[in-house]
Amino acid sequence: MKSFLFRLYLAWMSFLAKFTTMENNNIVILNGAGRSGSNGYLFYKYLQTNHPEYNVTLVEPWPSSHFKWETWQKIGAAKYVITTHQPFKVRKGQINLQFWHGVPLKRMGIMANNTRYKDNKRNEKLWHKNADIVASSSDLYETLMSSCNAIESKKYQKIGFPRLDYLKKPIISRQQLLKDLFDIEDKQAQIGIYMPTFRYELEDVSIMEKIKTGNFFAFDDFDGEELNAALKARHQYLIVKLHPYEMRLFANFDSKYSNITFLNNDYLFDHNYDLYELLGDTDFLMTDFSSIYFDYLELNKPIVFVTNFLKQYEKVRGLLIGPYEEITPGICVNSQRELINNLDQLDNQQIINRRLYWLHLTDEVNGDDYCKRSFDFMTTGK
Repeated sequence: MKSFLFRLYLAWMSFLAKFTTMENNNIVILNGAGRSGSNGYLFYKYLQTNHPEYNVTLVEPWPSSHFKWETWQKIGAAKYVITTHQPFKVRKGQINLQFWHGVPLKRMGIMANNTRYKDNKRNEKLWHKNADIVASSSDLYETLMSSCNAIESKKYQKIGFPRLDYLKKPIISRQQLLKDLFDIEDKQAQIGIYMPTFRYELEDVSIMEKIKTGNFFAFDDFDGEELNAALKARHQYLIVKLHPYEMRLFANFDSKYSNITFLNNDYLFDHNYDLYELLGDTDFLMTDFSSIYFDYLELNKPIVFVTNFLKQYEKVRGLLIGPYEEITPGICVNSQRELINNLDQLDNQQIINRRLYWLHLTDEVNGDDYCKRSFDFMTTGK
């Protein structure tokens, strides 16, 4: 019922917004990706700096039923509407540039094991009707996206993703990141970041209970003090960036580990950072089924894959490609003991070669200036 009423609200506000006068220099960015690798937010920062001749409005969090009428007027007055999730626009004259929010690894839409037929068909219609330009990075990306959302091939343009510009150019130094998050100086430091996917959708109460107690890996053999000691002995520092829902459950958010810290959105919003503006300062990534690892390949740094819920995730939602061990260019660990045993050797030449192979498959655009490519194609069609 709530979903139906919200769709009704969007339809009504979209209808009213159509009567706003549209201006060619108006851009609105509907950002549903927060500050964790948001193409929308980072493109907004680019536009603010490089194209002051355009009136750019950032609308977040999108979607929401709490916007003022003035916000809907700005949406209706925009020539260009940029989205990070489902494509959206209120009138035919608008151009929707769809960035999405990650190279898909997890099944979604018609490919997912946990979605409804009616919702999937409605989603397909939205992509067909509203998406004018779908930013792409490769043929593989287009195949994965279309398998889930039935997107026509003519909509894709290989212009890359704005977030990659910021991934390679950290906004602060490694020293400042250590100071901000760990309050420490260490010239030998190796900084890692752990970013798991949204584990709530596994619908497993035991996982959520483990996270509540501070077991952010949800390992059966988790011991925070032991892990902290192992990291400390190696001058390694681990940033834990959980999904916001999991952070709200997390009882030990203020824990006093010396080499483990928990990054929430407050730090990012307070400093006007996106997470991707910090990732370039890290030395290794840890994840499970998050597509962030495809982007992290751009840095050519070690990736550790946590597999303790692999079989369960494949059953509940599913992955688009596999087998998992063949598509993950890094060490796979199933427990804390396996993780600690691998901390001394996170990389080797074979893994490096596999990273480069997957980078070639997922990024055919190459180079830099993804923001400029996106702006140029959006405004000129080339």
